[in-house]
Amino acid sequence: MARFVAISWRDLAISFGPILLISAAAIYLAVRLIQPAPPNTLTMSAGTKGSSFWNNAQQYKKILARNGITLNVLESQGSLDNLQKLEDPNAKVDVGFVQGGMSAAAAIVPGIAPAASDKHDDLVSLGSVAYVPLAVFYRGPVLTRLSELKGKRLAISTEGSGTRALALAILKANGIEPGGNTELLPLAGDAAAEALSNGSIDAAFLTGDSAQPPTMGKLYRTPGIRFFDFTQADAYARRFPYLTVLNLPMGAFDLAKNLPEHRIRLIAPTAELIAREGLHPALSDLLIEAAKEVHGRANLMQSANEFPAPLAHEFRISDDAERYYKSGKGFLYRTLPFWIASLADRVIVLLVPIIVVLIPGFRLVPGLYRWRVRSRIYKIYGALIAIEREAMTDPDTAQREALIDRLDDIEAKVNQMKMPLAYADQFYVLREHIGFVRQRLTLAQSVALDAQADSVQHTT
Repeated sequence: MARFVAISWRDLAISFGPILLISAAAIYLAVRLIQPAPPNTLTMSAGTKGSSFWNNAQQYKKILARNGITLNVLESQGSLDNLQKLEDPNAKVDVGFVQGGMSAAAAIVPGIAPAASDKHDDLVSLGSVAYVPLAVFYRGPVLTRLSELKGKRLAISTEGSGTRALALAILKANGIEPGGNTELLPLAGDAAAEALSNGSIDAAFLTGDSAQPPTMGKLYRTPGIRFFDFTQADAYARRFPYLTVLNLPMGAFDLAKNLPEHRIRLIAPTAELIAREGLHPALSDLLIEAAKEVHGRANLMQSANEFPAPLAHEFRISDDAERYYKSGKGFLYRTLPFWIASLADRVIVLLVPIIVVLIPGFRLVPGLYRWRVRSRIYKIYGALIAIEREAMTDPDTAQREALIDRLDDIEAKVNQMKMPLAYADQFYVLREHIGFVRQRLTLAQSVALDAQADSVQHTT
């Protein structure tokens, strides 16, 4: 007699097994693709102590600390030094300020390692954070082209600085290169301004901290010193794609005295926030947020909220930064504290395969289970139908006995089946049908035997 059980665990396991394997594979892939937790420490290469880059980095440090991120700020010689540190894996620098044009300018700056002038496929930009206007002050008659400075004494800032790299690049375009009869001096900032004021040099190239409005205004008011007007500014911007044309408006230094007396055209690269390719997306968002707070105010050279901006020059904008500039922070990071949002973000990645695969799979299991149990019954019905069809072909006595033997085997198998109680009714219906086929075979056999007996009687 068949055994009845509450659940057929074998059928349930076979029904649920493939879904479980698919879910496990999906979860495994999700774990492989999931972003690790963001590190709680970053290292930034900034600039010399007291410089605007250094001071900005200190502000970043305070802002990131609000979210539990420690920013280690490293002193450097300037943009080129920052770029070299970012390129050097041993330096372990994650992010740094780099002035536009440094990658191209590095190729012509003596003493720069080859890596600094290659294409930087492993570095990305989080956006430009400020203009870095180049202000050229000089002594003597009015000049309209930089090539007219040939043979003079020029202060072009210190080695490793962005000012020096930019000055060398544009001077080369004007036919002035190191080693010629033009004296290129490593003077920067106040030292360069002082040397120009006392006549020790003929011109000073100033950017960044050296080209702040108070310094420029002071030099502009000094007798005998002129502010170079880049009349070819548009041509410079075409020749050097990382340069932007800026206009210093009339009266910017002194409205009462109308200084300067006319608009002065300037050229300016932008300072970019450059990071390693593998920077965590959550930290990328935090850095751009910090940049908004630090660099978003209006000043003489920029409008409010003009920076940070996704202006791509030598470094491509990272995918995470591009996403941030288009749509802002993700929902979780907007609504939850940083570290909770980071955890929730990773948990969701694990929940996706469970929701997409496992939950629909659970809905399929009952149907697969029913099909597994019923398929065993349907297989018996297939054998019964085959016997019944053969019985309808008017078999002889030996063939009919063979069919009855096959039916006995089927019934024996049915009696050994283990069936869930929920399918007991179908089991008993199957047994009734086996009995029905047996009855037809037995009746046909009796009729055949009677006919055979009558035939023998008539013969005798």
